[in-house]
Amino acid sequence: MPFFSSHLPFPVNYTLNPVRPANMGFSPLSLSQYLSFFLLVFHFQSTISSPLSSNYSSSSHLCAHRQSLSLLQFKQSFFIQNSSALWEYYCPHPFPKTESWKEGTDCCLWDGVSCDLKTGHVTALDLSCSMLYGTLLPNNSLFSLHHLQQLDLSFNDFNSSHISSRFGQFSNLTHLNLSGSDLAGQVPSEISHLSKMVSLDLSWNYDLVSVEPISFDKLVRNLTKLRELHLSWVNMSLVVPDSLMNLSSSLSSLKLNYCRLQGKLPSSMGKFKHLQYLRLGGNNLSGPIPYDFDELVSFDLSWNNYLNLEPISFDKFVRNLTKLRELHLSWVNMSLVVPDSLMNLSSSLSSLRLDHCGLQGKLPSSMGKFKHLQYLDLVGNNFVGSIPYDFDQLTELVSLSLSGNENDYLSLGPICFDKLVQNLTQLRELALDYVNMSLVAPNSLTNLSSSLSSLSLGGCGLQGKFPGNIFLLPNLESLDLSYNEGLTGSFPSSNLSNVLSLLDLSNTRISVYLENDLISNLKSLEYMSLCNCNIISSDLPCLVISHSSHF
Repeated sequence: MPFFSSHLPFPVNYTLNPVRPANMGFSPLSLSQYLSFFLLVFHFQSTISSPLSSNYSSSSHLCAHRQSLSLLQFKQSFFIQNSSALWEYYCPHPFPKTESWKEGTDCCLWDGVSCDLKTGHVTALDLSCSMLYGTLLPNNSLFSLHHLQQLDLSFNDFNSSHISSRFGQFSNLTHLNLSGSDLAGQVPSEISHLSKMVSLDLSWNYDLVSVEPISFDKLVRNLTKLRELHLSWVNMSLVVPDSLMNLSSSLSSLKLNYCRLQGKLPSSMGKFKHLQYLRLGGNNLSGPIPYDFDELVSFDLSWNNYLNLEPISFDKFVRNLTKLRELHLSWVNMSLVVPDSLMNLSSSLSSLRLDHCGLQGKLPSSMGKFKHLQYLDLVGNNFVGSIPYDFDQLTELVSLSLSGNENDYLSLGPICFDKLVQNLTQLRELALDYVNMSLVAPNSLTNLSSSLSSLSLGGCGLQGKFPGNIFLLPNLESLDLSYNEGLTGSFPSSNLSNVLSLLDLSNTRISVYLENDLISNLKSLEYMSLCNCNIISSDLPCLVISHSSHF
């Protein structure tokens, strides 16, 4: 949640009376003297009132001196780190906000700082993606800012610091975000003292943080105003799923992906009538999947291998969740669900991920109803027949994955493919591995979006010359053409994408020249396989380069 800084300079009031009593012995001011005196006073007033002036007095700062000092001490306890893989993913534009913090200036005007306009107390601190690096110790001056209501330290690097129990002293705190900041240790039970808490996010510290059952029980019972609880990647292996039922019934967002939860899903989760986001993916949950959520917008139960979804339950599920925008059920057993029942899902769906669900039969013939679909992943199922023509109506698709396996009988004809590539102009990722495309001319791939970042067509039966311009797409990061034995063409040795990290041309007849520093030109390369393809100027039958051996 963004925080905003405000400042209102204190006005300096003057009363101007140019008329002097006669007994003082002064003569009346002339008009020119009056105007000169007025302009002098006006200039003086504007000078000391302007916060931008070098003469701006510290006594007129809105921010209290003690709080300004605490913030400066906080700044000095960390370095600015220029790069981090985590930041690159979650923070496209990281910015060192603390560099604007200067002694002698009003801290209420500093980046990321918000103050109460009446008291001058610092009430909000947003330092997300601020490139901070260092250890966050319990004696840090941050903990002296007792009036904080909102604190966001997400996506910095606190070097595996333990979460201090002193966070529990922020009695006015309503929003706390410590996600993705390399924190460690147990979630302190003192967090349960924050009775005004509305939003708590400790996620994405990648299994370094854990919570004990007693602490979690205190947390869910005491934080009665909680609306958002995000603990993805927090180790909750000892927490019983039924304890989730003690959370506030006003909860709107619950995100517990990859928390090592195990056991049966609570049967009465329908008590959360206001729940909009429920994400429990990557755990070891079992039992029937709940469906009685009226307001649910996003539902993720993917990668829970012990979950089964029966046809009757799925039918109730899709008919009740009329506001659903995202449905992720990857690796949930849906082998008895008929693919046509997917058509009962909300037409406003934007993301549907049902890969490796055991679905079988023909793809629904009217998928074009999902006009707002951006992500569609049906990889690893057992579909048969042709990909329907109306897939070309999914014009907002960014990612389309229909890859199967060697035993699949899904096919894609040339007319349907031409319509797909011409209409899906926003497509960035296309995966059709083992879809029969033997009748598709490789040259028709030239109509794919120039913004394509990933193309995977392994084992598609493509024959003929592969268009060279695909190799040169500037945003191409991953290209897999393997096991298309009839595919010919030449891989260029220059003008290649600077971001190409995966290249697999194995078991094709595409010519590759291992000269002119080809490999060194692929600066981002992490994996390359050239086994059983036409390698020129080399006696090597196979060349595989992986990240570990190449760098």
